Amino acid sequence: MKKSVKVLVAITMSLCLGNPARTQLKLAAANTIAPAVKKVIQDYPQQFHNLMGEVIVQNPQSTVYACNFSMKEAEEASITKYSAANQYDIMSWQARMLTTEEFEEAKKKFRSLYKELNNLSVRMEEGVYFQLKGSYEEPVEEKKFTTVVFSIDRGGSKLKKLKVELQMVYEPMEWKVNVLVYDKEREDDERGPARD
Repeated sequence: MKKSVKVLVAITMSLCLGNPARTQLKLAAANTIAPAVKKVIQDYPQQFHNLMGEVIVQNPQSTVYACNFSMKEAEEASITKYSAANQYDIMSWQARMLTTEEFEEAKKKFRSLYKELNNLSVRMEEGVYFQLKGSYEEPVEEKKFTTVVFSIDRGGSKLKKLKVELQMVYEPMEWKVNVLVYDKEREDDERGPARD
């Protein structure tokens, strides 16, 4: 009888100790940015229409909207629509992931987000899969600005202008770490339309 009681106690202890660990792992996975970035990229062909909340700021050249879904780790998230002459609107989604006075804290967050985003696999509605690929650049305090632009290994014409970017920027007295998903109008070496 003593053996069976010991076995029951051991099973009960392992269940009690095992569940919080699994719960913590689930919470850690839920607090990542990857699901949010996937959701944003998947709505990119619709110009983030399904993610737009109410208007926050209206300017002559742009309109800033609240993002209608919450991200646990983000301090704020918004969508900006820039009006472009004779073209479709240019769209941008941005999430501020950290604001701090400490360079090392920002650097650690930047590195952590890079690890989440690099090689992130995204599935689009058309059954197209692609991965984000980016080369890590170590932030340097004197530089004040570090960025990683992730390329898409494939995705077709609908995603040709899509860019995903991770930034670490110093603004007076604080470091900010941002994630952006946006339209890139054209490549740096691509010529624009000729004007007279």
